[in-house]
Amino acid sequence: QVQLVESGGGLVQPGGSLRLSCAASGIPFSESAMGWYRQVPGNQRELVAGITSYAGNPNYADSVKGRFTISRDNAKNTAYLEMNSLKPEDTGVYYCKANVPVPLQGFVPYWGQGTQVTVSA
Repeated sequence: QVQLVESGGGLVQPGGSLRLSCAASGIPFSESAMGWYRQVPGNQRELVAGITSYAGNPNYADSVKGRFTISRDNAKNTAYLEMNSLKPEDTGVYYCKANVPVPLQGFVPYWGQGTQVTVSA
């Protein structure tokens, strides 16, 4: 059974920091690309940051470059999103996504349940 469990969200003041974690089980984690997405009411989920499988090359949305860092610990089956210099516009539900390689199917996406991040004074 595949599980992606996010944690670390909460309420933070502008300029503050949060660290999100995504603990994965039931998937070949090292072989899976991971991503963090943000969704606000009325909008589609948008990619915030992604990291490739194994060694993990990161990529970022322009709006978070220089402030957010995505990383992965393959020994712990966990992906992270370090968020610094947070702004009110970073507010939203953050979802973890795994793109899992499946023989004969290509890549299959799995999502976590989401964690709320609110940036407000």
